[in-house]
Amino acid sequence: MMYDQSRAQQPPDKQPGSSGRRTPGPEPLIPSDERDKLTQRLQHALNTFADSPREALEEAETAFDEVTAQLMSTLAERRRLLHAAWQDQDPGTEPEELRHALRQYREITQRMLRM
Repeated sequence: MMYDQSRAQQPPDKQPGSSGRRTPGPEPLIPSDERDKLTQRLQHALNTFADSPREALEEAETAFDEVTAQLMSTLAERRRLLHAAWQDQDPGTEPEELRHALRQYREITQRMLRM
């Protein structure tokens, strides 16, 4: 039997099945519904630039600000959760548990560096 890393990382209360399946890879930093709304707002700004450049720029700036705020909020929450997962553990904690936290820090940091 092969080790399924994505399944092993799911919360224990998550039952496998068509509705409980996750796509492979890390969770998005901005939920897809929010990402779609912000993408539409930016596209609207691009499409209306010729008719009303200032309003289009204001709309693009607002979309940018909202994306930035959402990213900051998501990253702060992930940092809080990661920190809590290892900081308060017993000094005799298994190295494998600490290694898992380190992998999570590495993954999120590398994703930010690729932006």
